[in-house]
Amino acid sequence: MDLATLLGLIIGLGSLIGGYMWDGGHLLALFIPSAILIVVGGTIGAVVVSFPTSTLKKAPKALAVAFKQTERDSSATIDEIVDMASIARREGVLALEQRALEHPNPFLRDGLMMVVDGTDPELTRQILELEMDSIEHKNDSMSKMFESAGGYSPTMGIIGTVLGLIHVLGNLTDPEALAPAIAVAFAATLYGVMLANVVYLPIANKIKLRGKEQISEMELMLEGILALQAGENPQLIRKKLASFIHEKKADSKNSGEVGAVLAEEG
Repeated sequence: MDLATLLGLIIGLGSLIGGYMWDGGHLLALFIPSAILIVVGGTIGAVVVSFPTSTLKKAPKALAVAFKQTERDSSATIDEIVDMASIARREGVLALEQRALEHPNPFLRDGLMMVVDGTDPELTRQILELEMDSIEHKNDSMSKMFESAGGYSPTMGIIGTVLGLIHVLGNLTDPEALAPAIAVAFAATLYGVMLANVVYLPIANKIKLRGKEQISEMELMLEGILALQAGENPQLIRKKLASFIHEKKADSKNSGEVGAVLAEEG
């Protein structure tokens, strides 16, 4: 379980509800079943219309990607590739066959088997890049589902509010009940905006981030496989692959510096 995702949702929703109750609001007043039905049901319906069944079936997996913590140890991967490169230089690539067959990572396993089978290096690159493109497309389609939900949800909230106001204005015989009825009508807008900005869009961003991390790891493996196939010096392979880790650290450092500058300007 990725505690950051769960903690973020708890903080976001808790802050909104807590701030409302701080000013004297009542928790039960926020629970409007009809508004929830309009917003959540309408959003789901719009998403179902927008995407093919094959993509919609990935919704549970998309949630698993967002909430599951995936450990990616790039340093360990580099050590493993360098070790296999050393074996290949001493004993030949055929010595890697059993290790390749038993490897738990399917991408690295497929690449190593192509090396063992003597596949042309250019063909090896093309096949593995096609596999990377497929993974990237799958991750993109999963994130777009939640992005779409984040776009539809506020609109469904407005629709729910309009429907509520139509009902209110059609029953003006009881002035005392007018104000509570209007408050109920506006609950739909609250649901729509809150779900979009605290749930749907953040989950879409988390899926995108997970996808980028996966593709980055696959790029490292691809370069390692091709270097191993070319018979390059193991230590040179290590230096080459270490650049992927340095790029990650540089990106992280740059992001931190930008954040600090924005904080100072703010």
